[in-house]
Amino acid sequence: MKGKIIKGIAGFYYVHTEKGIFECKAKGVFRKEKVKPLVGDNVEIELLDEGQLLGNIKAILPRKNALIRPASANIDQALVIFAIVKPDPNYNLLDRFLISMQKQEIPTVICFNKKDLASQKEQEELLAAYRASGCEVLFVSGREEEGIDRIREILRGKTTVVAGPSGVGKSTIVNSLTPEAHMETGEISRKIERGRHTTRHAELFAVENVNDILSELEKQVGPLERQSEKAREYLKKKEELKEFYPEFQPYEPYCKFGGCVHLSEPVCGVKEALAEGEISPIRYENYKLLYEELKERKKY
Repeated sequence: MKGKIIKGIAGFYYVHTEKGIFECKAKGVFRKEKVKPLVGDNVEIELLDEGQLLGNIKAILPRKNALIRPASANIDQALVIFAIVKPDPNYNLLDRFLISMQKQEIPTVICFNKKDLASQKEQEELLAAYRASGCEVLFVSGREEEGIDRIREILRGKTTVVAGPSGVGKSTIVNSLTPEAHMETGEISRKIERGRHTTRHAELFAVENVNDILSELEKQVGPLERQSEKAREYLKKKEELKEFYPEFQPYEPYCKFGGCVHLSEPVCGVKEALAEGEISPIRYENYKLLYEELKERKKY
């Protein structure tokens, strides 16, 4: 029987099939081959007790992609959630994540939460920064359930990994989409404005009885940073970095030099566009920081 892993916790895997959700363990052959089933994997199971919905995973079907953090497979798209305020967004972390997803050819939707706490000016600044990034940009309020219908439309029929740093309201949004998820919502520490440790495992949820998948994972900034570190691993040359900033491309024909990296070169179309307000200074500063990191890494 075939199915999809929708939850993994403590060595048990919960596989959604046409006959229900089976609790399964992975056969020893996977340990021998050093292969670990992932949430989102399509698998074949053998039934141990159909009445009790128990089985074993006997085969993992070919994956179209796999993420290390969040640990998941066969992803159609990513939904990355940041707060507009409380806490303020870490733009560098967001850009790293976007590069990681682009390199793996996973389309990404950027969702800025807590619009009920933010000014119109703050929202406009974020839209100006990321509307040319190649990603759809949403502004929602999980608490007020504003914009949730649009998220539901985006998720319908697709396997979506949800990621974001601590305290941005991921659980609140997921609970609005799928009340049956009952994810524990973390309070924000008033002193340090960081979320508590609230997510304990990877899990997929069906939205409106469609085979939509939500993998709500990684509450802490650290794990998301480790995922975003993949951005540097994927980039073999610092000169490749500009390819992940699509807003640069319309202005590159106006650069004097063919190999322009848009930093210190004279007559640079990208820098001219930046000066004229056509390119976001937020994105450009992140580009410079990442470029310097890649440059320094080459020295060692």
